[in-house]
Amino acid sequence: MSDCTGECKGRILILVENLPVPMDRRVWQEALALTEAGYKVSVISPRPPDEPEYTVLQGVHLYRYPMPPPTRSIFSFFYEFIYCWLHTWRLTRRVAREQGIDVIHTCNPPDTFWTIARWYKRKGVKFVYDQHDLCPELYESRFGRRGLLYKGLLWLEKQTYRTADGVIAPNESYRRVAMERGDIPPERVTVVRSGPIASRFQRVEPDPRLKRGRRFLGVYLGVMGAQDGVDYLLRAIHHVVYTFGHTDTHFALIGGGDMYPDLVQMCHDLRLNEFVEFTGRIPDEDLLRYFSTADIALAPDPFNPLNDVSTMNKVIEYMAVGLPIISFDLKESRYSAQEAAVYVPNNDEKAFAQAIIDLLNDPERRMQMGEFGRKRFLECLSWEHSKQKLIEFYDRLLHPKTAALMAASDISDLSNKGVRP
Repeated sequence: MSDCTGECKGRILILVENLPVPMDRRVWQEALALTEAGYKVSVISPRPPDEPEYTVLQGVHLYRYPMPPPTRSIFSFFYEFIYCWLHTWRLTRRVAREQGIDVIHTCNPPDTFWTIARWYKRKGVKFVYDQHDLCPELYESRFGRRGLLYKGLLWLEKQTYRTADGVIAPNESYRRVAMERGDIPPERVTVVRSGPIASRFQRVEPDPRLKRGRRFLGVYLGVMGAQDGVDYLLRAIHHVVYTFGHTDTHFALIGGGDMYPDLVQMCHDLRLNEFVEFTGRIPDEDLLRYFSTADIALAPDPFNPLNDVSTMNKVIEYMAVGLPIISFDLKESRYSAQEAAVYVPNNDEKAFAQAIIDLLNDPERRMQMGEFGRKRFLECLSWEHSKQKLIEFYDRLLHPKTAALMAASDISDLSNKGVRP
């Protein structure tokens, strides 16, 4: 299965369960980057309603199956794993027939697709583990315990590491886990950070109507699941309005997820309907209007074993448009945002509310934080920086001799210029 027709550098199949593609921004950017670099890319993922099972979008071959129902219990997690695995296995066989496969690239959660990869590795196919989440920590953070299922998730993760020919990590914390818990040699783990494309993620003309007649606008962007902290944010907003008597801010909560209906009901129960707007998922052009109008951005992901070592995409996206951020105190959020955020310790919702009010009352600080965040994003966190690392990873994996020659040539060029590599 290793022959590639035409000019393509290799045939890559990306497996995704967590979100439909192209809705999953990281996966879609990876697929486009590899396609532009000369690879033939196919993706298997869930699909939105009324979409076809197969289509080609911007050169990427999309194979998609109906989305499973939302997960609300341990039993539903098992059902989702089995449901998605069976559809993925079926569509992998179809991709092998129709497009060919040189690499299976799996994006977790879950850590179950190594079973498919091992079957195809016997046919010469390589396996790449793109670790989006630490599933054992995800389980512990969501259900508040370890036990047998936690150990089972550790075992699945270990098998995925053992099967992988290379690992892609979103940050240095995940890279350390791959090396320490997965026994992966450092040279086989590459950090490819998530981040929007700088040229496509810039401010537009503000739209004062989005403030709904109030002086300020605060925005939240992201998934609304059990571990994402939107419930913390709603309780913090309750403190803003009813504990501190601040009624000058409208809050727009952008996104969707398993907890969306419960959060809308919680907003009603907390008497916040007048101050909080749930937009659902919106197009990028509408998102940029909200971001360009907002005064502050909110990252309420609470401290837990998963969140502390995970890079929050929302934080990078806030920085891309120069928004000052209020975040709970997380290790990787501090690395990403640095001086672009205010950090609230101990998951303290009342302190989070006070931080909102303090920052809204300090326009000079907001401006300085926003400028710092935008500069840091452009210098090291935009997708343009990560894209090249992804392509280099694949060139080393599938074309090691060519990659080694190019690396040697680069070092030689530096030496000729008097630069120590």
